[in-house]
Amino acid sequence: MDIRIEPSKLRGKLDIPASKSCAHRALICAALADGRSVITGVSMSKDIEATIGAMTALGAAFEVNGSTITVDGISTRMKKAEIDCNESGSTLRFIIPIAAALGTDSRFIGRGRLPQRPIDIYTRELSKNGVRFLTETMPYDITGTLKGGIYEIEGNVSSQFVTGLLFALPLLEGDSEIRLTSHLESRPYVDITIDILRRFGIIIEESENCFRIAGGQKYKPNNEKVEGDYSQAAFFYVANALGSSVDIGNLVPDSVQGDRKILDIINETCYNGNIGSYRADCSDIPDLVPILAVLGAFGNAESVIFNAKRLRIKESDRLSTTAAMLNELGGDVTVTDDGLIIRPTGKMHGGTIDSAGDHRIVMAAAIAATKTTAPVIIKGAEAAEKSYPDFFKDYIDLGGKANVIDLE
Repeated sequence: MDIRIEPSKLRGKLDIPASKSCAHRALICAALADGRSVITGVSMSKDIEATIGAMTALGAAFEVNGSTITVDGISTRMKKAEIDCNESGSTLRFIIPIAAALGTDSRFIGRGRLPQRPIDIYTRELSKNGVRFLTETMPYDITGTLKGGIYEIEGNVSSQFVTGLLFALPLLEGDSEIRLTSHLESRPYVDITIDILRRFGIIIEESENCFRIAGGQKYKPNNEKVEGDYSQAAFFYVANALGSSVDIGNLVPDSVQGDRKILDIINETCYNGNIGSYRADCSDIPDLVPILAVLGAFGNAESVIFNAKRLRIKESDRLSTTAAMLNELGGDVTVTDDGLIIRPTGKMHGGTIDSAGDHRIVMAAAIAATKTTAPVIIKGAEAAEKSYPDFFKDYIDLGGKANVIDLE
């Protein structure tokens, strides 16, 4: 699907969809609980569907009724399962250790760039603790039952490995420790995990560079309302900085979501209707990089994004595709080893954007189009459905001029 966007400001009220990060975690905890939980306010997306499918394959039962999902936790452990992660890195990395803790021989399949996303931390650490990887590339086949023990994890690869183990290790008989061998990037995502685990009855003991997990814990059913997603809200906060006027709702002001940082960056960068410059350490907020780059492209001085090297292994090489998107629109963006340098040009015209199948590139380009001087065409705009299926519906409801076109 290709979409043509005519420059137009956005105006109106918008309730932001539920946090995908929180929804993944709440649904997994509910599936591991002994009994029935009700998760409300869920915004369905391909990634969330992948996690529901994964936990269904492991024995949980889900009843989806709009944004409300009733979950009956796993009562019988499956001996074998095939788990389709689609393109969801969260699903893959969260579920591998869970399947291993349940003793389920599992095959993990996926598509897009997911087979290229590394899991070598698991192949190394899980193999020391009772699990065998029968294949080295996707589809991944695993067998054996995870055991309690010491897990040494690099913190600068992905916090998803820590989260996956935090889900799994409480299910084991013995106690375990996760020891970080380097600084934990994206720490706020682990904070979300620990917060939601606590609400489902699981206690994690934290100390410097270490998480201690008592074995033999039981997940308890819980009714949970999923809070709004600051990573999706960020697109509309930046739209407002570019001249739109969107009243943004359904957010928790004191949320532990790291992407709430967008408010601080905008408040520090924008003043009296002008956009200044920033230096943004994105080690904890990697999902904000594409839309932060859009903000910087319309600034009045050079902005710098750094500590974002891990974006090279997202749905696209997100540093390169962010730069390519803005440069096509008339920007001046240079890719560095771990980030971007954004130099304003004062002449952001339209252009044709290749989404590279990346949902955040699609949405960032659509927000940039609100302030370009000519139309923007986004090729492969359906990629937005991965995390925000109603993005273009909401965009149009707010006055955005977006139309599906045929480029043939």
